[in-house]
Amino acid sequence: MSSLDQTQYGSSDLSGSYSWTDTLKGVYYGPGSVKTALPKLLNTLETKKALVVTGRSLHDKTDVVKQVENILKEHNAFGATFYEIGQHSPIAGIKNGLKLFKEVGADVIVSVGGGSPIDASKAILYFQQQETGGPYLRQIAIPTTLSAAEYTIGAGYTNEEGVKAVVSSSELAPAGIILDAELTLATPERLWLSTGIRALDHAVENLYRPLVPPPIKHLCYAALADLFKYLPEAKADPQAIDVRQKLQIASWMSLWPIKTEKHTALGLSHALGHKLGARYSIPHGITSCLTLAPVVGLKAKTASKEDKEWLAGALFHLRKPSTGSLEGDVLQLSAQIQKLVDDLGLHSTLEEYKVPRGDLLQIAQLAVGNAEDPVLPQVVALLEGLYA
Repeated sequence: MSSLDQTQYGSSDLSGSYSWTDTLKGVYYGPGSVKTALPKLLNTLETKKALVVTGRSLHDKTDVVKQVENILKEHNAFGATFYEIGQHSPIAGIKNGLKLFKEVGADVIVSVGGGSPIDASKAILYFQQQETGGPYLRQIAIPTTLSAAEYTIGAGYTNEEGVKAVVSSSELAPAGIILDAELTLATPERLWLSTGIRALDHAVENLYRPLVPPPIKHLCYAALADLFKYLPEAKADPQAIDVRQKLQIASWMSLWPIKTEKHTALGLSHALGHKLGARYSIPHGITSCLTLAPVVGLKAKTASKEDKEWLAGALFHLRKPSTGSLEGDVLQLSAQIQKLVDDLGLHSTLEEYKVPRGDLLQIAQLAVGNAEDPVLPQVVALLEGLYA
């Protein structure tokens, strides 16, 4: 999947552009909102029959999927439910999902769960369009984690070789999104909190992502502040619906729907996460817990002055004083991120996931995308630091 983009871009501070994803017809949010939002979106999209795509745990161990099925049945729009989507969206599940989509005559997918079912749904719709040559069909996403896959045009999945692959099209961004905090109550605490750090990863890396306009970066500041505030509150009181709803909105702000003239990848933390996740069975949220703080620390040395200024500006939104220097402020942000990860009980190591030290150079090269990049030795050193 994505490596670092080696293209040199100009500043987006004073010139650029913004557009939103063409497919998006509505984002509905609020506790209990699925009951009214799902019928509205079905009507807006003029769809007749839905395939529900989810994961086995959510299907077997909670009533969340059953609630969605019942709403679809009330509106004579239920086709079937497919729940063979595993972590990192293996291709076998995607192929089986596409088979069922065609068998029941579905014309829309309603995904329920985290990044894996949402990305798998994009991949199903991508391969369906490749087969038919017709228009892309649509997805309504009902996320139960904070990973924010519902706001993007790309879909990561694991191919037959166990390697992370990607399909991407502006037509794949979900057409409807429903943020109903009541449906997140069954999400395991570690998954909920770690995907919150994934959202933080989006917010932070958008601050130095090429072509992102300033209004989006200020939304990322708001996301960052709310994630720092509400993730500890969610850990202290997992049943607080208002806190969970605030976190869903923060996740939305962390990866606000955007269509740029040229798609640009997020930064090194995401690139490393993509190389670590599928290959070593590390959940998406945990890869961010591992990589984000040290990557921000590395940015204090390697980032441009403009990128350091945007990173340093986060301290104001966290109500933290400046250290008096740009580099010091970026390092302080790194320290604050690591403290949040640790306070949430999410500290992890590469040792836990049995990542061989002999693989680190290859992981770094794949993430950076250029074996001659002068930052490569520092990235290897960063990875070596993740064993403690």
